[in-house]
Amino acid sequence: MKSVQIPYDLFIDLVMYHLRGEEDFDEEIQRGLEQKIDAMLNRQLYSQYKTASTEEQREAARQEYLDRRGVPQSYRWTVSPWEL
Repeated sequence: MKSVQIPYDLFIDLVMYHLRGEEDFDEEIQRGLEQKIDAMLNRQLYSQYKTASTEEQREAARQEYLDRRGVPQSYRWTVSPWEL
């Protein structure tokens, strides 16, 4: 079974929300979980980029990763530097 690490502050917010019933932490919990999911998706795409079996799969994962990270097209290379 895989484990997921979360920041200490998010853990405390979750504990306060679920065990004490304090609903003041709704926004912080939602924001923290969204950040964690984004980080996990970015890591998954990066891993796919590095381990894909075909060049097309690698390039598709690389482009999606760069899109999610917000890297503009003008900063991306179309031919890898070691192929020049």
